[in-house]
Amino acid sequence: MPLDPRAIIAGGENAKTEFKRDDRNLRPEHLAREIVAFANMNGGAIVIGVEDDGAVTGVTRPNLQAWLMDTVIGRFIDPQIVPDYDEFRLDDKQVAIVTVPAGSAKPYAVRRQERTDYYIRLGDTVQRAGREQMARLFQSGGLVSAEKMPVHGSSLTDLDMRRLEDYFLDVLGEEAVADWRRTLLNRELLVADEWRPEVRTCSHAGVVLFAREPRRRMPQAGIRLLVFPGTDMDYDANLDEVLDIPFVGLKERREREFIEQSLPNRVLSYLQAHISRERLEGVYRRRHWDYPREVIRELLVNAFAHRDWTRPTDVQLTLFADRLEVQSPGALPNGVTVEKAKEGLRVPRNPNIVNILRDYEFMEHRGMGIRRKVIPLTRAHNGTDPEFDATEDYFKVTLRKGSKATPGSR
Repeated sequence: MPLDPRAIIAGGENAKTEFKRDDRNLRPEHLAREIVAFANMNGGAIVIGVEDDGAVTGVTRPNLQAWLMDTVIGRFIDPQIVPDYDEFRLDDKQVAIVTVPAGSAKPYAVRRQERTDYYIRLGDTVQRAGREQMARLFQSGGLVSAEKMPVHGSSLTDLDMRRLEDYFLDVLGEEAVADWRRTLLNRELLVADEWRPEVRTCSHAGVVLFAREPRRRMPQAGIRLLVFPGTDMDYDANLDEVLDIPFVGLKERREREFIEQSLPNRVLSYLQAHISRERLEGVYRRRHWDYPREVIRELLVNAFAHRDWTRPTDVQLTLFADRLEVQSPGALPNGVTVEKAKEGLRVPRNPNIVNILRDYEFMEHRGMGIRRKVIPLTRAHNGTDPEFDATEDYFKVTLRKGSKATPGSR
């Protein structure tokens, strides 16, 4: 669809549009900052030759496109990005629109002399990226994985050795571990300090999966459960609790029976009184669930496996009178859309966590949980389709209660 410059200008400056007057104050490093901010986020358009209030003053610089590519981008932006460039005639004045796509090689930086700065677009403003934002940019570009980052202040003593033994000896079927520190370093559940190699800290993956009290070192490592009696959030929640337990369960070594539930199963235990009830059918009492348990379990596993661990918020499950919502912090991984996720596209943000959860058979190796479980089981159980909502801050799946109720649902 061709650009409509009048419509763009009429919309004013916002998260996707920036106006720039073309005069001697339009310095190349300033324009580079705007381009970098859009590229590091969701892209946008820079309209050159327009005042902040939308008044058209026109382009005055000769060979603006060459200056943009050679000076602004060539000298100040790294890695280089090639935006679209269009010129239009409005009110007998020339206006240029620079359309910047969301970058595929994040993070982008403005480099000048010995200094490197990273910028992001927040609303209609450009800001220098802070520490947490930088971590997300490097993670989205595939340059660093947050699950491998150290959890400061943690150590091997924070991990539950019973669960580690259960994983390595029983789940993986390995022989007795001779050197736990070396083994956990190799499996990226411990991290060596860059400046003090003798110091070992837990990785995010290690704490989330195996720490006795994950939230003690990582406040975002739990899950928040909210239950409201109506269809909106209010102050009278029937349940508001954060669970602080390792994600994986623990089996008794001889009997191979669970003596401590996994986090997803603990959640189902908490919710049972709110989303299920027993009914007498003939001589048998059977439990009816408002939502398929297998779907809830799948959504919780996905929320932890694919969440952005740089975000300081919990995975959240919220139950209303008419729906259940599971919200995972962070945008979808780079390149993934809702439609691609529904089709089974696999771009794991946390591959180590994903692999360990597959070892425990929480996840299937094909990575088709949404397509093969969430959608068909919800449809069969409730007669409704799950709803998916993806933003820069979260990925949320909503299950509607529907009119069906399946006895003994999985």
